[in-house]
Amino acid sequence: MTRLNNDTLSRLAPEVARPAYDRSAVTPGIVHFGVGGFHRAHQAMTLDALMNRGEALDWGIVGIGVMPGDRRMQAALAAQDHLYTLVIKHPDGRREPRVIGSLIDYLFAPDDPAAVIELLADPAIRIVSLTVTEGGYNFHPVSGEFDLANPDIRHDLEHPEAPRTTFGLIVEGLARRRERGIAPFTLMSCDNIQGNGEVAKETFGAYARARDPGLADWIAAGVAFPNAMVDRITPVTSEADIAELAERFDVEDAWPVVCEPFTQWVLEDHFVAGRPPLDQAGVQLVDDVVPFELMKLRLLNASHQALTYFGYLAGYRHAHEVCQDPLFVDFLLDYMRREGSPTLAPVPGIDLEAYRLTLIERFANPEVKDTLARLCAESSDRIPKWLLPVIREQLARGGEIQRSAAVVASWARYAEGVDERGEPIEVVDRLRDELMAIAAENRTRPGAFIENRELFGDLAEEPRFREAYLAALASLHDVGARATLETLVTTGGEA
Repeated sequence: MTRLNNDTLSRLAPEVARPAYDRSAVTPGIVHFGVGGFHRAHQAMTLDALMNRGEALDWGIVGIGVMPGDRRMQAALAAQDHLYTLVIKHPDGRREPRVIGSLIDYLFAPDDPAAVIELLADPAIRIVSLTVTEGGYNFHPVSGEFDLANPDIRHDLEHPEAPRTTFGLIVEGLARRRERGIAPFTLMSCDNIQGNGEVAKETFGAYARARDPGLADWIAAGVAFPNAMVDRITPVTSEADIAELAERFDVEDAWPVVCEPFTQWVLEDHFVAGRPPLDQAGVQLVDDVVPFELMKLRLLNASHQALTYFGYLAGYRHAHEVCQDPLFVDFLLDYMRREGSPTLAPVPGIDLEAYRLTLIERFANPEVKDTLARLCAESSDRIPKWLLPVIREQLARGGEIQRSAAVVASWARYAEGVDERGEPIEVVDRLRDELMAIAAENRTRPGAFIENRELFGDLAEEPRFREAYLAALASLHDVGARATLETLVTTGGEA
């Protein structure tokens, strides 16, 4: 078996694509926070594609880990010269392995925050990018305000030279650039948040203002925060994926990435210190990302939430199983056509019906094996951003909301922590204990879950939403997930 590193690239099997460029000639231009599977299947892959064309060799990526769990990624990548294998899983069972070489270093910030700060202050770094998840921006889910009471944020404001958070590290890097007369960089969010660039601008600006108003003004005037829409289904790498790569292609890789064939990146062309020629690698550079991001958030992401809790409660454990079931497909298409899509403005160059049908095909890919447990995780960060805006807009316009309300009810039922067969559910959420305590009252006080103003604001006071939610929750308790969906599909949305 061939252990992946720089020295063994030439010995890989012919069917394993590898960097066609001299990695020693690649110099850093991008610092990326949150090097997970998605970043490696998307942004890093795009840069690697450019480098294979002889472009962007001065845009190498240095990854930064901030969370305790990132230490494992740092160790795995360092042991193989920061190379990793991206495996595209086609629906017909074909595998398309490719070694990615655009990631050239990885720093674990808790070990040496000073080194990360000095890297950020280096004039060669012209883009700092983020995939820190929806919960990584430290803002309130309803008010949208930055949480200055967060203990780690308080620590960083008091000890800016030894920060613990992404905010503290990046803003300290910018502070040193300002002190040294170095121009600022572009801060590029690649997270699934509506207006992710604007959110980054607001949250990093709020932190900077709490630290130094003058610095905050300099950041506001000089840093670019482009909005982006990113899309590629990238499930968590399993031990089976690692074993399959070794068995089929003779590659020993401690942490490969697996993904679907589809990929899309729509990016606002707003950079202050240059950018790679991303359009040459298929990135759509546009003036306005909003129509594209709303399409993705309210159709793809919200549909993931629509399938995941119902599917789990009904006994499924993978997304493709759910989307090979005609009942669930009918429900998802009804949601997308009758509730999600009416909230969208026209999307340039996109046929929405074709997009909706493509989503079902992507979800149904049996090779990706995206787990419902992954899609159910961190719901308190996802539902408020992806689905509740649909409900609010539909209420305002007098549109249908029964299916969306039923999805919220399925989340509440899932948060009870026991499935329909009496088996325990491992709820993964930053608000796990709070949500499960509220969900425990679902049968005795059925409105309790949506009366949580921290997540739902005043939605519980909207009669149409409350009625639809309570009806769906009662049905889930009385007849179960599948029968509830059957009623929703056959009655046009009434549970």
